[in-house]
Amino acid sequence: MKKGEVPQHKSILESANLREMCYAVDENGEYITALSTGWDPKTIALENALREIEERVEAAKQSVLANEASPIVYYMELHKMDLGILASYVGLWKWRVKRHFKPSVFKRLSPGTLQKYADVFNITIEELVHIHS
Repeated sequence: MKKGEVPQHKSILESANLREMCYAVDENGEYITALSTGWDPKTIALENALREIEERVEAAKQSVLANEASPIVYYMELHKMDLGILASYVGLWKWRVKRHFKPSVFKRLSPGTLQKYADVFNITIEELVHIHS
C-alpha cells in the first residue's frame, strides 16, 4: 500500500494513544515504515480474540469456584499461557502440571511447588490458593 493509504481507523490502539508500525511504499517506490491507528477488520478480529480470552478466564474461574479445577487453571488462562508454556516456566513435566489441575492433587502440593507457581504468576501463595468470586 502507498504511504497515504495506511489505515487510520478508530481502534483500541488509538484509544490507548498507540500506533502500529506498517510497511508502505513512498512516492519513490521505496519501502518505508508508517504508523497506523488501526484497520477495521483487524480491530474486529482483535476485539473478538480479547472477548474470547475474557470468556475463557471467566469459565476457568467458575470451574475453580465449583471445585472442578484448581486455581492453577484460572491463573494459567489469566496469564494467557498454555500447558506447555506453564510447564516450562515452573520446570515440571506437562503431565505433572496437568495433574495439578485437579483440586484433590492441588490441595496436597508442597509449599515449594506452590511457590513455583506463585512466582510464575507473580502472586503470593495465599492469592494462588484462594480465588475470590
